[in-house]
Amino acid sequence: MIIAIDGPAASGKGTLSRRLAEEYGFHHLDTGLTYRATAKALIDAGLPLDDEKVAEKVAKGVELAGLDRDILSSHEIGEAASKIAVMPSVRRALVEAQRDFSQREPGTVLDGRDIGTVVCPDARVKLYVTASPDVRARRRYDEILAKGGVADYAAIFADVKKRDERDMGRADSPLKPAEDAYLLDTSEMSIEAAFQAAKVIIDAALKTT
Repeated sequence: MIIAIDGPAASGKGTLSRRLAEEYGFHHLDTGLTYRATAKALIDAGLPLDDEKVAEKVAKGVELAGLDRDILSSHEIGEAASKIAVMPSVRRALVEAQRDFSQREPGTVLDGRDIGTVVCPDARVKLYVTASPDVRARRRYDEILAKGGVADYAAIFADVKKRDERDMGRADSPLKPAEDAYLLDTSEMSIEAAFQAAKVIIDAALKTT
């Protein structure tokens, strides 16, 4: 049982994915962290971020178990990850690792930008989680403040828009809903409401197995 969850930055797909994995006892993978882990490994080793062969080699050595979200969520690592994420050979290496992960029993929940379209096109359930750029920027702003950080809403909003353009406009695996994905717009929806809506869809799919 593979559940594929795609969507833009700060749409709530990560929180929803973790909760669904816990609910069903499935393995969870935030595929964005695989790119961030590759970027961190390059930075830690003092390696260049613009050498595709080097980045591919590092990507092939990334261990998907135990990726630390707190460590990998820094802005510096995110910027570095966006540079290597456009490299076709790095994407191929990480997609292969993500597909291997998706086969774990009894089931998996993978979230990212291209799960339903590229990584797991045969996933039993596909969800596309989105929200307006303003709502997503506000969520990220509130999250930073809640952790005691300092944030500039205008800068976050600009970053969200920039990431959307980059993710949706790239030639290799652009962000878009799979044709058979269920759309969940969380702009006016609490995480609990989104969870319940997703659960209805997944439970229906489980009954048909």
